[in-house]
Amino acid sequence: MIAFFTLLILSSVGSVFNQKINADNITRILDRLLEGYDNRHRPGSGVSITEVKTDIFVTSFGPVSDMEMEYRMDMFFRQMWVDERLRYEGPIEILALNNKMVDKIWTPDTFFRNSRRSIAHNMTTPNKMFRIMQNGTVFYTMRLTISAECPMRLEDFPLDGHACPLYFGSYAYTNREIVYTWRKGLEASVDVPPESSSLLQYDLVGKSLFTQTYKITTGQYSVQVVHFFLQRKLGYYLIQTYIPLIMVVVLSQVSFWINKESVPARTVAGITTVLTMTTLSISARECLPKVSYATAMDWFIAVCFAFVASALIEFAAVNYFATLQANDLKRKKRRASRQDSVITGNDSDDDPDNCSRYNFKDRSNSVISEPGQRVPNFLQSGSAIPTNMLLAGTSPIDSYSRVLFPLAFGSFNLVYWYYYLSKDTMEKPRYNVDKNSSYETSPPNPGLPKNGMVL
Repeated sequence: MIAFFTLLILSSVGSVFNQKINADNITRILDRLLEGYDNRHRPGSGVSITEVKTDIFVTSFGPVSDMEMEYRMDMFFRQMWVDERLRYEGPIEILALNNKMVDKIWTPDTFFRNSRRSIAHNMTTPNKMFRIMQNGTVFYTMRLTISAECPMRLEDFPLDGHACPLYFGSYAYTNREIVYTWRKGLEASVDVPPESSSLLQYDLVGKSLFTQTYKITTGQYSVQVVHFFLQRKLGYYLIQTYIPLIMVVVLSQVSFWINKESVPARTVAGITTVLTMTTLSISARECLPKVSYATAMDWFIAVCFAFVASALIEFAAVNYFATLQANDLKRKKRRASRQDSVITGNDSDDDPDNCSRYNFKDRSNSVISEPGQRVPNFLQSGSAIPTNMLLAGTSPIDSYSRVLFPLAFGSFNLVYWYYYLSKDTMEKPRYNVDKNSSYETSPPNPGLPKNGMVL
C-alpha cells in the first residue's frame, strides 16, 4: 500500500514537471521565433512569391435582399501560408496560440472587394485561431460576417435564379508578391452545409469557384471568386399573386353569363375586377426595386389586366349595339304607326278600337305580355327585365365571348408557364472588373443543376 501511494505521488510530480517543461519549451520557442522578427516584411520578401491558401466554411447563409441586392453570410475564413522565419525545432509539432500572437507576426492584408459591410466577431474575445507548425506553416482562422453585393437581373422574376459573387484578395500586394490559391481545390474549398443555407425565398443550388487576375493602374492582383447560385422559390408568389390574378380574370368573365339588361350588375362586376387587379399589381411590386424593365410577373399582370379591361369593354359594346337595336326598333314602330293612321284615315275618329290600337303600339316602352302572364310591377322596374321583350335574349357578342375569352386566357397560361418553366433562368457568373481590367479564370464546377420551378 505504501509503495502504491509512493508511485502515485511520483507520477503526479512527474506530470507537473513535464507540463512545466512544455510550457517553458513553448516560451523559449516563441521568444526565439520573435527575436529579430520584422512583421513589416512578408515571407520571402524580394526573393519569392508568397502563396496564401484559403478556404471557407459557411456557418449561416442569408438572408438575401432583393431591394438592396445584397446577401449576408457568416463564415470561418481560413488562410494558410509558409513563413520560413517561423521554423523551429522541438518536441511540439504545432504551436496553438491565441489572437495576441497575430499582431506580432506578418499576416496577409486580405479584404473583400464587393463587401458592403464586414464584421469580425470579438465576443467574448476576438474569434481568431492561430497555429504555427515546425516547418514554418501558419494557419490562421477568423470568424466573419459579410454583407456582399449581389447584382440581380429581374427579367424572369419570380422564376429567376441569381449568381451572387464573393471577391477577396490582397489590398496592397500584387501577384508578383502574393498569389491566392484554393487550399482544398475547386470542389471542396468552400463548404456550405445544408443546415446552414435554409433560406425562406431561395434555394442554394450550387457554387462555383474561380481564380482571377485583376489588372488596374497599380498592377495586377490575384483575386479569389466564389459564386453562390440561388434559385427563387415560387410557392409564395403562386399563393399571393398568380392564383388571385387568375381568379380575378375568371370572375370578370362570369359577367358574360349575366343578362345584358342587368346593366348595374355587369358594370359593378367589371369596375370591381379592374380595381382589384390594380391593387394586386401594386402589392406585387412592393418587394422589388424600382427597375426600368418589365419582369415576368409584370407581363402576367399586364395580360390579366387586359383581359379584365376587355371584359368591361365587351359589355360596353354589347350595351351599345343593344341600344342601337332598340332605337331602330322604335323608329320602325313609329313608321308603322304612321302608316296605319294614314291607311285608316277618318275611320280612326269613329272607331275607338283603332285609337286604342294606335295608343298601344305607340307605347314602345311598355312590356308586352299575355294578360294571363303579366309580369309584376316590382319586377318590371328591375334591371333584369327588358323594356321591350323583343330585345331579350343573349347577345351574339356575349355568346362568342363565353368561348373565346376562356380559350384565349387558357392558351396564354399554357404558353407562359411552358416558356418560363422550360427556360434556364439561372444567371451566368459576371466578372466584376473595371473598364481597363483583364481577368483569367479557372473553369467553374461542372454539373450545376438546371433551373426549374422550386416550390
